[in-house]
Amino acid sequence: MKQYIVGIDLGTSNTVVAYGEAGSEDIRVFEIDQLVSPGEVAARPLLPSVRYHAAQGELSAGDVQLPWSGAQVGAGEAPDPNVEQPVVIGRLARSLGAQVPGRLVASAKSWLSHASVDRTAPILPWGAGDDVHKVSPVTASASYLAHVRAAWNQRFPHAPLEQQDVVLTVPASFDDGARALTLEAARIAQLPKLRLLEEPQAAFYDWLFRHRGSLGAELADTRLVLICDVGGGTTDFTLIKVQMQDGQPQLTRVGVGNHLMLGGDNMDLALAHLAESRLSTPQSRLSAASLSQLVERCRGAKEQLLGAEAPQSASITLLGSGSKLIGGARTAEITREEVEQIIVDGFFPSVTADARPGRPRGAIVEFGLPYASDPAITRHVAAFLGRLAAQSREALDTTGSADDDALPVPDTLLLNGGVFRAPALTRRLAGTLGAWRGAPLHVLHNDNPDVAVARGAVAYALARAGQAPRIGGGSPRSYFLVLDEDGEALRGVCVLPHGTEEGREIHLADRTFALRLGHPVQFHLVSSVSDAKWQAGEIAELALGEFVRLPPIATVVPPREAGQSGETPVQLVASLTEVGTLDVHCIDAGDAAQRWLLEFQLRRGEAKVTVSGAAPHPALPRALELIDRTFGSRSQKVDPKEVKRTRAELEQILGPRANWNSALLRELFNALWERAKRRRRSADHERLWLNLAGYCLRPGFGYPLDEWRVEQLWSLFDDGIQYINDSQVWSEWWTLWRRAAGGLGEREQLEVLDAVAFMQAAGTARAKLPFDPAKSGYADMLRLEASLERVPAERKIELGERLIERLRKPSENHQGWWAVGRIGARRPFYGSAHSVVPPEVAVKWLDAVLALDWKKVEPAAFAAVQIARMSGDRSRDLADEVRASVVKRLETVHAPAQWITMVRETVELDEADEGRVFGESLPPGLKLID
Repeated sequence: MKQYIVGIDLGTSNTVVAYGEAGSEDIRVFEIDQLVSPGEVAARPLLPSVRYHAAQGELSAGDVQLPWSGAQVGAGEAPDPNVEQPVVIGRLARSLGAQVPGRLVASAKSWLSHASVDRTAPILPWGAGDDVHKVSPVTASASYLAHVRAAWNQRFPHAPLEQQDVVLTVPASFDDGARALTLEAARIAQLPKLRLLEEPQAAFYDWLFRHRGSLGAELADTRLVLICDVGGGTTDFTLIKVQMQDGQPQLTRVGVGNHLMLGGDNMDLALAHLAESRLSTPQSRLSAASLSQLVERCRGAKEQLLGAEAPQSASITLLGSGSKLIGGARTAEITREEVEQIIVDGFFPSVTADARPGRPRGAIVEFGLPYASDPAITRHVAAFLGRLAAQSREALDTTGSADDDALPVPDTLLLNGGVFRAPALTRRLAGTLGAWRGAPLHVLHNDNPDVAVARGAVAYALARAGQAPRIGGGSPRSYFLVLDEDGEALRGVCVLPHGTEEGREIHLADRTFALRLGHPVQFHLVSSVSDAKWQAGEIAELALGEFVRLPPIATVVPPREAGQSGETPVQLVASLTEVGTLDVHCIDAGDAAQRWLLEFQLRRGEAKVTVSGAAPHPALPRALELIDRTFGSRSQKVDPKEVKRTRAELEQILGPRANWNSALLRELFNALWERAKRRRRSADHERLWLNLAGYCLRPGFGYPLDEWRVEQLWSLFDDGIQYINDSQVWSEWWTLWRRAAGGLGEREQLEVLDAVAFMQAAGTARAKLPFDPAKSGYADMLRLEASLERVPAERKIELGERLIERLRKPSENHQGWWAVGRIGARRPFYGSAHSVVPPEVAVKWLDAVLALDWKKVEPAAFAAVQIARMSGDRSRDLADEVRASVVKRLETVHAPAQWITMVRETVELDEADEGRVFGESLPPGLKLID
C-alpha cells in the first residue's frame, strides 16, 4: 500500500508540494530543501520554478552543494560533459537572476503551452548569448520535479516519491500537447506514474476540504461558483454548479475557460516597461536579457506596493554587467499609485457585463511568449461567461430569465493565485462581478493561495477514496460517434451518456464496428446538452440544432503485424478524464488486450492552424475516376495527350484549382498516393503526379493526418526522379518538396538542404553526371532552400550570405531577393522562433536590400518587410531606428499600408501576404494563426 498521497503544483512562478498519510485527514505542506544563498541550504514551502545558469567560475562546487547524493541541482537532465556552468534551482536562482541578466530560465510552464516553438529544443534562457548553456522547456520542468523528488527522498528514504500516490496539477486550459509534455517532464524526473488534475478544481478541493464539516451552511445560498485562478503565466476560469440535496451541496463542473497566457508575469512585465522608460532612452532600449533582470526586480516591488501596509513608493535598481556590475547600476522610483493604476486598472478594470476582450491585430510578445493581446482579466471573465450563456444554457440549468443569452453571473467567487494576496485586486474583481449581478458576491476565503493548489491535489485524492467532498455530476453532455447524416439530422451511437463520472469506463459491449488498419481513418464526434436519458450504445437521432460538432480525430491505426491491412472487428470503451478529454479505446473484439486509444480534445484551444469543415465535393467520385484512369492499372491505355490534359479536366470537374479546399485536396492526395508506383510510366506521368501531389499536400501541415501523409511522401525522397533529363520534371520535384516542407522535421530538412547543395556544387564544378545539371532547376532549388525554416540558424546564415553574394552579379534573377527575405524573416511561416537569423545578421542583409533600386527589383520591398517585420520579441526585432528607415523607404515607393504596419506594429499577415511568404496561395479554409 502507498504510504503517502502527494500533490505537486508545478507552477509558473513556484513549485509547491503537499502531502498526507493514506487514510489520514491531515494535509501538510512539504518544505523543500533548496539553496537560499551560496553554500546555504534551507527548507522553504515554495520552490521558485526558475534555473540560474552560472558563468564559468562564478560559483564553486561548494556553493551549489545539496544534501542528497549527486550534489548538483540540475537533476532530471542528462549530464553534458561540455557544460561546465553550474545550475542553480530555487530561491538562490531567483536572487542571482535579479542581479545578472540573461542567465535565468523562467516561465518554463508557459513555454510548454507555446506551440510556435520546439518545446523539446534547448531554447531557454530565451535571448541569451551563445556562451550561456540552454535547456528545453521540458527539461527545465523536469529539473524542478527532479529537485522535488530528490528533496522528498532525502527526507523520506523509506517512502520514495516515485512509489507514492502522486497528483500533479496543470492549468485547466492546457491543451493535450502541453499536458503530454508535462507528463514527459515527469517521466524524465523519474515520476512516471501520476494523475493530472486541473488547478482551479484543486483550489476548490482545498476549500471544500477545509470546510467539509459545514458545507451545507457555507453554500446554502450558492448556485454558481466561479473559480478565478490567476497564476504566474496563465489565467484559468472554472464554473461549478451547486445544487442542494438533503441539506448537502452537489457540485458539478459546467464550464472551463479557453487557454489564456496571462498572469502575474504580465503584471511584472508591465511594471518593467514603466521602469525601463525611466532607466533608458528611446535610442537605448534594454536588451532582452536586461529586461528579464528588470522583471525580476519589479516582481518584488509589485508585491511590496500592493500589500496591506504598502509604502508610498519603492526603488527598482538595475545592476550593470561584467566589470560595471555596481558602477553601471541605475535606479528608478515607482509609486504605489502607479502600481495600482497599472495592475488594478490595467488588469482588472471596472467594465460592464457585455464587455469583451479587445482584438488588436497582433498579440503581445515578450521573451518569445505570445501573451494575451488584451490584459484585462475582467473582460476575459465576461467573455467566458458570455460563451457559456450562448453554448451551455441548458447545462447550467439557469432559470428565471426571459433572455436566453443573459450572462450566467455567479453568486459566489473563489480566487486563487499569489496576485490575490493584494486586497485591491480581490475588491476590484468581486466588485465588478457584483455590479453585473446587481448584488454583492459571496467571496470564499482562501487563506493561503500560494499552497492551495498543492493541498487541493491531496484533497482530490482523498475525495476519490471517499474521505472528502467531491466535485461530481460527471459529464454535463452526452457524446455521440456519428454514423451518418443527411443535412437536417444525424444518427449516432451514444459513447458517453450525460452524467457519466470522470474516470469511469463505459464499454459498448453490444456494438461491434469494423476498423480499417494501416490506412487513414477519421472519427466524428458531436455532443448534446439534452437531458434525454441516453444509454451507452444506444442509436440516437439528433435534429439540427440539438448537437454541437467537436473537432474530429484522424489517425492511422497500425496493424499488429507489418504488411497487414484490411478491417478488424472492434468494440468501443469510452471515459471522461479529469482534464477534459474524452478517451475512446477501440478494443479488438477477439482479443481484449489489443487496444487503440483515440483521444478527443473536448475544449477547442489555440492551434497553429484552423481548418474549416466542408461537405465532400459532389464531383469527387468523378475526379477519383479520372486519377485512376491516368495512374491506375496498365490495362487502361491512356493517350499521352490525355495525360497532359488531366489537370485541366480535374478543374472542369471540380472547378478552378485555386478554390479546392483542404478536405478535397487531401482526398485527392490520398488517391494519388495509393497510385504513386505508377507515376513513372512516362515523363508526362511523373510531371503530373509530382505537380498534383505537392499541390494537394501544401503546406504540409494543418489538416488531420498531414504528419502521416508527409511521412509517407518522404519515403520517396531517396528514390529521386526517373526522367532526369527533363527540366520540367526537376522543377516539379523541387516544387513538391517546397510545398510540403512545413511537414518535414529538422533532420529531413537538413537532408533536403544537403541534397540541393550537392546538386548546385555539381553544376558549378561541371562534374560528370548522368544528366545535365543545367536542367536541374536552380531557381526552384533556391525557393526550396528558403522554405526550410526548421534548419538551424547557422545554416540559414550560410545560405543567405552565399545568396546575397550571388545576387550582386547583374545577371542574377531578381527573384532571389524573395528568398533572402524568407530566410531572414523575423516571424517564421511555420518554423520555431528560436531558429530565426539573429538581428545583427538580419541588419546586414537589410542594408543590401536597401541599397537596391526597389522600382527595378520588384521583390525587394517585401523582402525588406519580412526582415524588418515587428514580432514584439526584442530578442528578434531590429532596432527602432532601423525599422523606421524601412518604413520611410516603403512610404517613398508607396508600398501597401499593410506592409508599413507590419514593420511598425505586431500584426498578422493577410491572405495575399501569406501567399507572398509561402510562394503561392494557401488552400481555402486553411488560415495560419500565431
